[in-house]
Amino acid sequence: MDKSKLEGLLQAVSAGETSVDEALKRLESMPFEDLDFARLDLHRDLRQGSPEVVFCQNKTTEQIVTIIEHLGKHHKHVLGTRLSEKDSTAVLEQLPGAQYDPVSRLVRYSQGELPIPHDEDPYCMIVSGGTSDMPVAEEAAQTLEFLGSRVLRAYDIGVSGVHRLLDQREKLSGADVVISVAGMEGALTSVVGGLVSCPVIGVPTSVGYGANFEGLSALLAMLNACAPGIAVVNIDNGFGAAVYAHSILRRIGA
Repeated sequence: MDKSKLEGLLQAVSAGETSVDEALKRLESMPFEDLDFARLDLHRDLRQGSPEVVFCQNKTTEQIVTIIEHLGKHHKHVLGTRLSEKDSTAVLEQLPGAQYDPVSRLVRYSQGELPIPHDEDPYCMIVSGGTSDMPVAEEAAQTLEFLGSRVLRAYDIGVSGVHRLLDQREKLSGADVVISVAGMEGALTSVVGGLVSCPVIGVPTSVGYGANFEGLSALLAMLNACAPGIAVVNIDNGFGAAVYAHSILRRIGA
């Protein structure tokens, strides 16, 4: 149950539109719902400020649909990550109104429009070393937008043509948090960290040739960055970076 639904329930009880017994029945499912194969954390939005998100990878189509459908009974907006294109067809057929993006592999199931941030709101700048890093960068960007945060993007501005990065310096300087997504040697994050005064979240990607070790070299480079103020999430974890960035923006805007 998200905060707005809980507030509506309490207001209905206060106004005499809903009985105390009926309210108690609706609250019985808190803090989780047991589906046998999954226990849905319905209390997470109240506890952490954002609802549980469905990690679709390695789940069956039936499990994905059931989880999203049940979460949709308690939240206005539900997000699923790492949904394959193969599974997306069945999910969209069984969940009318769901939307899928093949680049980020995110699926959104909503009742109504997402909140739209204002132009003056604090923002996260998401940069990527190359176009090949876009799937991870878009997972981060679209997750932030799902959560209601303001996002600016600048892709393919890696250090092999550092003038492209410097061209974005004004936007970077105005950012309240930066997510830097890069594969290969992961050098972009160190350079960004040396240019801005806000927190920088490094996201190493598995993009690169053999010695990249599927993102391990980029991960180690970011962890060993000499620029201060950098935090690093796991390889290809755009979602984790977005949640971290959102928590910073939410505190600023509070």
